[in-house]
Amino acid sequence: MDFAGPAFASLGPAHIGALAVLMALNLVLTQFRRASAQARSVVRLVLAAVLWTAEASWHIWNLAVGTWTPQTMLPLNTCSILIWLSGVMLLRKDFHIYEFAYFLGIGGALQYLATPDLGCYGFPHFRFFQTFISHGLLLTAPIYMTVVEGFRPTWQSLKRVVIGTNIYMVLVYLVNLTIGSNYLMLNAKPATPSLLDLLPGWPYYIVFMELIGLASCLLLYLPFLVADVRVGRLRRAD
Repeated sequence: MDFAGPAFASLGPAHIGALAVLMALNLVLTQFRRASAQARSVVRLVLAAVLWTAEASWHIWNLAVGTWTPQTMLPLNTCSILIWLSGVMLLRKDFHIYEFAYFLGIGGALQYLATPDLGCYGFPHFRFFQTFISHGLLLTAPIYMTVVEGFRPTWQSLKRVVIGTNIYMVLVYLVNLTIGSNYLMLNAKPATPSLLDLLPGWPYYIVFMELIGLASCLLLYLPFLVADVRVGRLRRAD
């Protein structure tokens, strides 16, 4: 679909402005730590509704312009499935979904928000807003559950995420073989230039992807590890 406006510019004014708005939103939401349980419940409901609406609108738009295909639009990529699941997490305060949203949602959303694949669709196109809303709230949802609702990942969380993700990757790989798709970039490197071009060919680059993902998860767990070590030292000192 043609767009007469300016193309998206990475780290341009619109990109930086969107990131600033998301940062401000997260700072504002942290203030709900002192809010009532009812107020926090309303916030979770609104976040879930906006997440689902933004993602649903993406599918509706692709259907309208004739670009929806099962090879590209099924909710099988990490961010896509976590956007839907994060809504459930917010509504039900589901800790097991939180584990995946924290480790995979934050890492995936940060990467996509830093380098969004928007092509010609710059501000103020629908695609620009949809991208930053859906991926921005994918980042916000686990942060909110951590800071406001008191959730936190554990070593067992990390173990479950690693095992669960690998099982999921096998299932998605089989789906890719069946319908000719390339979800999670498991069956081939993307046709467009990417960081994967720096890695060895298939299937060896998948090992590097897993190592990078594990490193990201360990980095996200580091603040809690440091806190646990400090608490342990204080208890021994007592």
